[in-house]
Amino acid sequence: MLKMAEVDNDGEQKTTDKDDLQVLKELVDDLYSFRDRYFETHSVEDAGRKQNDVAQEMAKTFMRLEEKEDLYKHSAQFLLQRGRCLNVASGFSQTAEECLSRAVKLEPGLVEGWNTLGEQYWKKGDLTAAKTCFTGALQQSKNKVSLRSLSMVLRQLPPEEDAQQQSKRILESVELARQAVQLDVTDGTSWYILGNAYISMFFTRGQNPQLSQQALSAYAQAEKIDKASSMNPDLHFNRATLFQYEEMYSSALDGYSRAAALDPGWEDTREREKQLLNYLDQVTTLLENKGKVKARRLRNMLSSLSTSALGPCSSPQFRSPSGHVGSLEPRSLSSLTHGHNGGVAALGKVVFSLASEGRMAFTFGMVDSDETCCVVMVYNTADSWGVLIGDTVVIPEPQVKRHSVTHKDKSYDFRSIRVDSPLLLIVNGKRQVTKSQSAAFVTYKPQSE
Repeated sequence: MLKMAEVDNDGEQKTTDKDDLQVLKELVDDLYSFRDRYFETHSVEDAGRKQNDVAQEMAKTFMRLEEKEDLYKHSAQFLLQRGRCLNVASGFSQTAEECLSRAVKLEPGLVEGWNTLGEQYWKKGDLTAAKTCFTGALQQSKNKVSLRSLSMVLRQLPPEEDAQQQSKRILESVELARQAVQLDVTDGTSWYILGNAYISMFFTRGQNPQLSQQALSAYAQAEKIDKASSMNPDLHFNRATLFQYEEMYSSALDGYSRAAALDPGWEDTREREKQLLNYLDQVTTLLENKGKVKARRLRNMLSSLSTSALGPCSSPQFRSPSGHVGSLEPRSLSSLTHGHNGGVAALGKVVFSLASEGRMAFTFGMVDSDETCCVVMVYNTADSWGVLIGDTVVIPEPQVKRHSVTHKDKSYDFRSIRVDSPLLLIVNGKRQVTKSQSAAFVTYKPQSE
């Protein structure tokens, strides 16, 4: 009978331990829910308090864990919850790293321990160690957190010197993010990270419009299925970056503004919004007064403008960007239609140029023989490339866009020509050399969880 009682007591103790640890896990789960779903219980006006409120909740939860430390300090599950609790903060925690390292030593199959330790290494700036943790967790069990975290880390590692290897790494990162979504199609965070992976692929693999569309679709899905994702400032910021590159300026401004409202302490969001508004102010002002070039000088510049400036475009063998072979017909800027203008070329003199802060395009204004002025946005330019006032520029088969932008108390209305590479232009009768082009580099927020 005595032996039986001992077994019973031991069983009771194990049950109590399990219950205790389950309660502590639920406390930490609630802490994450408080952080990730903050705006379900608070208004956007409270955004400035979020960081402090989360820190207070973390401190309260950590105190509850501390009360049990003497009982469970050698328990992997307890150490995991301590590490998770401290990991809720955005910065690195030495204590969290120590707890989580001990937890996975005690229980090497602890997938959540490896994932959280990986996040701590990431916050510390040790991406190689983070990658090792996420890879190790996947060896234990295929799970969405490791897959999407590894997808992000692969994109944040220093670029490979070999462009082909770098491209392969980005492809792998997209595949990992896709797998994370497939494991749980109702997880907004996984959809958001898939959107980021598509943006990286868009900029590293030739800016295929289909990839841009896939990124936007993934972001839309994240918002649709998960309220927390729709309140994620990083999502709004990254999507706004893509919108700006795609010249969807109203959507870009709204996105930066929304990100700033959701995270008032994040200076980049306000800075981007301000820079884009300044850019649009400058473009529209310079367009209105034709770059402030005086009338007499403008007439002198235009007097030398002739179809001989078409250069290679006048040859019957000229192959245009769309694959059309044959000479291009010069057209006035006012006669160009919106969208793609096949078989024709725009011809004019440069009257202003603008390298905006945080620019995505080299921007210049050109005036044709009718004295019509149009803004031209050239993408993927090397830092050393540009055009000067007075240069003659020919744009084969111009892509024309009409902008009607309204944001807060400002509105802009103008037409522009988009050129995806300086190599498509003829400047002063000459094609541009290969080194004029450089791949676009766009900054978006890397870490997101």
